[in-house]
Amino acid sequence: MTTTPPSPLRLTTVDTEDTVRIELHGDLDHDNADHLLHAVTDKLAGHPRLGDLHLHCAGLDVIDSMGLSILLMIHRRTSAAGVRLHLDDRTAKLDRLLTLTGTLDHLTAPLTGQRELPPRQHGRTPDD
Repeated sequence: MTTTPPSPLRLTTVDTEDTVRIELHGDLDHDNADHLLHAVTDKLAGHPRLGDLHLHCAGLDVIDSMGLSILLMIHRRTSAAGVRLHLDDRTAKLDRLLTLTGTLDHLTAPLTGQRELPPRQHGRTPDD
């Protein structure tokens, strides 16, 4: 029996003042899912006027339960910050996982009232 060595997760990021695009290449799994969470957390903290976060998923090879958990954590953090999360160019494998786990609509549908939320201003939310 042969096993394939894990593929490290490589991130390519393009930033503007109100949009961040992160291209994912490799495996989003137990070994390296935290890498994506840290990158997104840094982008949320470093871009106070961020309105949209695009995760381009076409380069994903494997996603396991830890990868799914990280996507859910990212969704929670972007929602709390008033940032719209986009899972762009999803692979068939990713769509199948999201469908089987019942998370596809949760991660891809716009949040109720989210369009009315202004982007964060200088690290503050509208409730501050």
